[in-house]
Amino acid sequence: MIEKPPNSYKSSNNRKIFKYRTLAPLWIAVFIDIIGFSMILPMAPYIADDFDLEYFLMGMVLSVNAMFSFIFGPLLGKLSDRYGRKPLLLISQVGTFAGFLMLAFSNSIWMIIISRIVDGVFGGNFPIAKAIIGDEVPPKDRSFQMANIGVAHVLASLIGPGLGGTLYGIGGILLPGLFAAGLSVFTMIITILILEETWPKSKRQQSHEMKTKIIIKIRKNKGAMFYLTLFGFHSASFMVAMSSLALFAKIVFGMEAPEIGILLMISGIFRATIRFTLFKPAINKLGENNAIILGLGMFLVSFLVVGFSVSIIMFFILILVISFAASLTRGPLNSKISQSVSPREQGKINGFSSGLDSFAQIIGPLISFFMLNFFAPYFLSFVIGSIALVPFLMGFKKIELKKHRLINQEITSEI
Repeated sequence: MIEKPPNSYKSSNNRKIFKYRTLAPLWIAVFIDIIGFSMILPMAPYIADDFDLEYFLMGMVLSVNAMFSFIFGPLLGKLSDRYGRKPLLLISQVGTFAGFLMLAFSNSIWMIIISRIVDGVFGGNFPIAKAIIGDEVPPKDRSFQMANIGVAHVLASLIGPGLGGTLYGIGGILLPGLFAAGLSVFTMIITILILEETWPKSKRQQSHEMKTKIIIKIRKNKGAMFYLTLFGFHSASFMVAMSSLALFAKIVFGMEAPEIGILLMISGIFRATIRFTLFKPAINKLGENNAIILGLGMFLVSFLVVGFSVSIIMFFILILVISFAASLTRGPLNSKISQSVSPREQGKINGFSSGLDSFAQIIGPLISFFMLNFFAPYFLSFVIGSIALVPFLMGFKKIELKKHRLINQEITSEI
């Protein structure tokens, strides 16, 4: 095999960013889906104060959205396997728009809860987006493209908290809700006009006819179950940590909503810089498996220390370390999950992984707000660190996915 010269290899890597142009509308859709959660986080402690709620009860309000996403996300992903990605993505986006619009005009805590339920029921943007990547991108490029979902997370965490804190300071919950609803309308227009169907009827029919050639059910797929389990524990620890940041900063350092938003925005800028500069060289140098282990190790150490932060500077540095770990870990993990199943199961497997993310968003605010409401802040570190230890230890186990890659490639070529 003839190796490419270094310059040619670098050029090839740069072209991968633009190689799959049909995926471009996805990043907007995922961004909108995530930005609502990221905008609410810095506002949450102050919404609790406005409605005279205990912080633990506010954590329950934040969890409602994820509870319904956990139930309906896998269902929407599975329906996209049967009826196509684009129509289900549009249905999800309409629901997201309705949820944000209700949030904007909420004048009671019950209206806020209902708005979050509506958004959760139609929370299929994330699993369907990952299924589309599985349709379009071969395994060799999938880690890079899955990491682009992380870019949507980055941009949401870069823009969302700052906007949420600032707009809430100006006009209460109305302005953040209207802003997010407006972005949802833009997303629907982009999806209708630009997004191409990646799982058309012809492929769905051929996939149905090839049932006997497809890999066994996911629950009997050891590789898929292993990575789903690892991802579930990682997401749980990650969301407990992330949902605690705003309340921790308010309680320990006395920060206000705009200040917390700016702090999280700076960490988002840092993470975006890492994604576009160091991510690809790090993956090339370390490989997916080592990058995952390193990222999980950084999470573990950061989570064990963050509860003992004695200054804003120390707290901020730990947030930056967590951002770097997320850049190393979440894209490759999503790639591993996608590679573990056949093409016709992409919607289902990504529905499961998104369901685990939703479950993490359920327990994250519940655990973090409960701990910070009733215990000293440093106790939170012991809880997060204990959860994070499980995926770190699992990361050292080698799982062979070559068989699934070959099956994916063979079926894709036949379809």
